[in-house]
Amino acid sequence: MKLKQPVSVKWLSEFIGAKLVGNEEQMAMGINEIHKVVAGDVSFVDFEKYYNKCLQSAATIIIINKEVECPDGKTLLICNDPFSAFVKLAKHFSPFIPQQVLINATAIIGEGTVLQPNVFVGNNVKIGKHCIIHPNVTIYDNTVIGDHVIIHAGCVIGSDAFYFKRRKEREVQYDKLETCGRVVIEDWVEMGGGCVLDKGVSGDTIIGQGTKLDNLVHIAHGVVVGKNCLIAAQVAVAGKTLLEDEVILWGQVGVNKDLVIGKGAQVYAQSGVASSIEGDKTYFGSPVEEAKAKMKELYWVKRIPEIWAKISKQ
Repeated sequence: MKLKQPVSVKWLSEFIGAKLVGNEEQMAMGINEIHKVVAGDVSFVDFEKYYNKCLQSAATIIIINKEVECPDGKTLLICNDPFSAFVKLAKHFSPFIPQQVLINATAIIGEGTVLQPNVFVGNNVKIGKHCIIHPNVTIYDNTVIGDHVIIHAGCVIGSDAFYFKRRKEREVQYDKLETCGRVVIEDWVEMGGGCVLDKGVSGDTIIGQGTKLDNLVHIAHGVVVGKNCLIAAQVAVAGKTLLEDEVILWGQVGVNKDLVIGKGAQVYAQSGVASSIEGDKTYFGSPVEEAKAKMKELYWVKRIPEIWAKISKQ
């Protein structure tokens, strides 16, 4: 998330109660998760195994829970609980704004776009030209929708990320990571009824130009779906996954987080994608394998009783 105006690291240090180490003259330009950071961003890390990744990332300002050597040109903000500090920043720079009307006055709606009854449009939403938004669609704050987009009834665009930190010592164990990202839907996208798109934790969840989603598809936080993809009913894609262009996922496919599905890959129904897969191939199974190999395997599995009977007679 880009900040409306830069803030100093000294202000950040005071605001979250952190010790400031390194360059004291930095100005923060945004706040972001580690996989989305660019120069000028604030990020956080609270697990030692991720320290090096965060310290060597593009992030300029890092909230961390241990005193370590500060890389050249960076600023460290050292505190006991970087997760809670990040949440405090997200709430401050992207506060929840209650709304009493269906269409927020700050929304920009393009020429020729039709909003059917009971569509909710939040703060700072942008909807392009010649779109059709069907009844009971909910469009959360800061969503961006391109031209010629069709969204069918009951969709939810921009709900919070399913992202929690477990605190085993507490009665209520899960702390929510407040989300301040967006959903961006490009031109000529169509979404079937009841789809849910979570916004990014701090960056964008993106649906690429020309992509079509069937009914009841769930796209989690920070997912990037490429151009001209086809996603059938009841598919779920977990957070921060990348679907390259022209991917096809058939019904009830489940996709794990933090992986890449290559351009032109096709995954048959009810399969499970556990790790990254190459493009221009067809997959099946859980976890997926190339479909031809998996079909041969299933053929021989079915023949086990026949083979066992022959062996028993010998």
